[in-house]
Amino acid sequence: MKNVLALLSILALPALAAEPTLYGRYEYIKLPEIGGQTLKAKMDTGALTASLSAKDIQTFSRDGDDWVRFRLATKDADSKVYEHKVSRVSKIKSRADEADDEGETTDVAKRPVVELELCLGDVKRTIEVNLVDRSSFNYPLLIGAKGLREFKAAINPAKRYVADKPDC
Repeated sequence: MKNVLALLSILALPALAAEPTLYGRYEYIKLPEIGGQTLKAKMDTGALTASLSAKDIQTFSRDGDDWVRFRLATKDADSKVYEHKVSRVSKIKSRADEADDEGETTDVAKRPVVELELCLGDVKRTIEVNLVDRSSFNYPLLIGAKGLREFKAAINPAKRYVADKPDC
């Protein structure tokens, strides 16, 4: 009897796997390492990586490591300067350049990537975020597919702010 119960419990494990959490197309995300700011974020399954709106982005060396210094580029941002260790530099192709069918070379934007702790609802995760000026966009933070996987998120594009304000 014990063997049968053990076999049944092993077979039931896939069914017990955690279901993804459903979020809306837009959510509030808190950045504990960036002054505890809470930003409106676009949950974008079409993007691969996360992007944070930053300005005055300067890379520099500290103790042999690459670091970046920046300020938030959001409408409510103060002039505080943040510094983070660079985890890598991403190379992003412009969509307009990809559509060029004349065979010209594609311009690639290089963006510093940092690991930031983000709070979505009551879930806190550390994800890679590239820094770029998004001040011309409606949402200063974009969470791409890699970040969505970290949060075990499923997105319902018809919903907004399902998780309410972050509480981590």
